[in-house]
Amino acid sequence: MSTTEIPAATVVEGSDGLLLEVDGNIVPNYDATFPGFAEGDVITGRVVRIDPDEVWVDVGYKSEGVIPQQELSIRRNADPYDEVELGEEVEVLVMIKEDDEGRLKVSRKQARYERAWKRIEAAQETGEPVEGTVIEVVKGGLIIDLGVRGFLPASLVDIRRVPNLDEYLHTIIECKVIELNRQRNNVVLSRRAVLEEERKEQRQAILDVLQPGVVVEGQISNIVDFGAFVDLNGIDGLIHISELSWTHVNHPTEVVSIGDVVQVKVLDIDRDRQRISLGLKQTQEDPWQRVVDTYNVGDELEGTVTKVVTFGAFVEIMEGVEGLVHISELASHHVESPREVVHPGDDVKVKILEIDDDRRRLSLSVKRVEGQVLPRREASADSGDELAHTSGGDETAYTSSDEGFSQPPAPLEDEDEAPAAEADADAPAADADAPVADATVEETADPADVAAPVEEAASEEAPAAESEDAAPAAEEEQA
Repeated sequence: MSTTEIPAATVVEGSDGLLLEVDGNIVPNYDATFPGFAEGDVITGRVVRIDPDEVWVDVGYKSEGVIPQQELSIRRNADPYDEVELGEEVEVLVMIKEDDEGRLKVSRKQARYERAWKRIEAAQETGEPVEGTVIEVVKGGLIIDLGVRGFLPASLVDIRRVPNLDEYLHTIIECKVIELNRQRNNVVLSRRAVLEEERKEQRQAILDVLQPGVVVEGQISNIVDFGAFVDLNGIDGLIHISELSWTHVNHPTEVVSIGDVVQVKVLDIDRDRQRISLGLKQTQEDPWQRVVDTYNVGDELEGTVTKVVTFGAFVEIMEGVEGLVHISELASHHVESPREVVHPGDDVKVKILEIDDDRRRLSLSVKRVEGQVLPRREASADSGDELAHTSGGDETAYTSSDEGFSQPPAPLEDEDEAPAAEADADAPAADADAPVADATVEETADPADVAAPVEEAASEEAPAAESEDAAPAAEEEQA
């Protein structure tokens, strides 16, 4: 058997390998015109054809490279027409130089994957953000196309909670890499970290400008049980629940909603901790000032009972302003429970006994209104309103709904003016029906003298209520 010998070929000197000498003849070296690469290399090609299931790219090789649909992108069921365009240059990884059909098979997905990991690892080391497109909304967050699938938890999408993640779909966002594990193909991202860094300089600039007493505009960004946060164009300030309104507020949502644009007054600034205390009610009319400007001690006026508590009843004399009628000032006869004579919603006439401007307290009397006699009633056993404002029957635990009462005002009480309600419980019934002493005081006492004992007696009636003044600071600290 004879064998055919292949003629020896030598490279022609000076041809840069493009010419060969074979049996004395000079022939082109076609293989030398093809780029040299091996399987696993990343090369660049130009898209020359797009089919529904594959894309063809010219990489300068003797045959065009083929990208199967599943090798186009990390997106599931990617549409080739959405992924690339004719004439576009793309990087691909060589998978097989020649398959069974002699085709060059390449992968755009794997090329991007290799490049992406290098870029992501470098970004994690330097702290630089990476950019990617949101391709999916999944339970708990977003999937970002970085060349690899990055996961952005919902809590790290923005500085505040995002109610609808769908609005980010198909958008390009910047994130910081906070967790990386190549073996598990795990990349965790944070857009919040990027936003906080951007706002850091803004916050400092705002803090340098703001001063206590300045009125600024902001937007309600979040609401919690103890107050509302306001975005001041880069930094959040807190309106404590006690600073939302001049009237009592059970929950901040009664006054404001997320997204509301409000005018607020800067109350205090902690520059070291970058905390701003704001007030909303300070930008509104103070109803207490209307009391000071309108009424005097001794004036008689009409009001409505708003709350009945163990130590008396609160009466609203104008919108947003309540005064306390102590149990001893409800009736000339002895009163065991305020509900024996008044219930919430009752309209009554009251006499002003004291206007304490410093402590914003208004002390009233029903029994001192001439010609007014309230009937006795059956005290309700299920006194829900009363229980709601007391603690185990301890009246010092009550705090008035009006800013005018940081503690329940005490009854007018001194050695010369002891109301019948303070009589010994074992005293004869006749004592309860003898309003002679009170009537005498009403007719003879100077209004200023009547109001004088209130402050002295207040500490005996409700010392614990003073703690409410400190409540805003304490709750803000917890925030």
